[in-house]
Amino acid sequence: MNIMDFNVKKLAADAGTFLSRAVQFTEEKLGQAEKTELDAHLENLLSKAECTKIWTEKIMKQTEVLLQPNPNARIEEFVYEKLDRKAPTRINNPELLGQYMIDAGTEFGPGTAYGNALIKCGETQKRIGTADRELIQTSALNFLTPLRNFIEGDYKTIAKERKLLQNKRLDLDAAKTRLKKAKTADTRASQLNSTRLDGDNFMIWAEEVTKSEQELRITQSEFDRQAEITRLLLEGISSTHAHHLRCLNDFVEAQMTYYAQCYQYMLDLQKQLGSFPSNYLCNNNQSSVPPLPPASSNVIGPSTMATTSGLVITSPSNLSDLKECTGNRKARVLYDYDAANSSELSLLADEVITVFNVTGMDSDWLMGERGNQKGKVPITYLELLN
Repeated sequence: MNIMDFNVKKLAADAGTFLSRAVQFTEEKLGQAEKTELDAHLENLLSKAECTKIWTEKIMKQTEVLLQPNPNARIEEFVYEKLDRKAPTRINNPELLGQYMIDAGTEFGPGTAYGNALIKCGETQKRIGTADRELIQTSALNFLTPLRNFIEGDYKTIAKERKLLQNKRLDLDAAKTRLKKAKTADTRASQLNSTRLDGDNFMIWAEEVTKSEQELRITQSEFDRQAEITRLLLEGISSTHAHHLRCLNDFVEAQMTYYAQCYQYMLDLQKQLGSFPSNYLCNNNQSSVPPLPPASSNVIGPSTMATTSGLVITSPSNLSDLKECTGNRKARVLYDYDAANSSELSLLADEVITVFNVTGMDSDWLMGERGNQKGKVPITYLELLN
């Protein structure tokens, strides 16, 4: 029975406090009550915390979109995370593309130029897919997780204490309002007492003033204590920024590693292919346009020169000599070249072949001979020997 009485009294007290805060808040909005303003330093800290929370959420969400563009996959990962279960490993887009390329190359035949190139491209795409998976894992661990911990941990604590500070301020201002009203009523009662010689009403309001002053001292103390707690938490935002800066550096390093891996994979693939895709366009469209030499080569011979973009091309003087050569001449092969069709001759870098002009042939091509093998060769892959 005593416990029940205690619960009822506590419930009544809480309801009275809530009602008092609601009245104070409403009167402030209507301009009918005074409001205690926080000091400028605390207001700045509150603004900084709110700004940090807003931008951290935006950066975190957009990073998730960058790492995982598929919204359904993001929802699935979110559900598994909330269930505290590991999400199943799924093949990503580069890995899927790589598998399709490998399957297609196998179907067309690894011995064909196109089939072999598809298999090589597919293997590179799968390596890129693995690098992409590593980027996602590293970024989630070193960048997204700290941001999420701030939003779901530190900032929730700040928001809770901030709300408590708001309630303490409402209690303080309500106590100020009650004291002001009690003093006004006490002044009127004292005036009436002097004219009517009635001291009962005067004593009631005097006691009310004393009670209100005591309540004001208590609420002021509680407000000051809560303001100090909130201030200490908010001053930790600077440390949060420093921590997030370190996490940002980790994210940048993860991206640098990823893009460097992808770049190296593509360089290796280009070396394996031995030419740009224009070689295959030549095969499909029966065009006589010669393929460009591979951009990955760093060999610069006496008759070659490097462009500002790092590509190595045959010098104009050497091209002119090749186009105007008469009779049989010896030429050194600068880069590997896979024949696009039966009319062409495959080449290996640094080998020496015999070349000569054929009447009616495109000026960008020469006829090449190696032993009993003969076929067209692109002049951009050759260096004429003296």
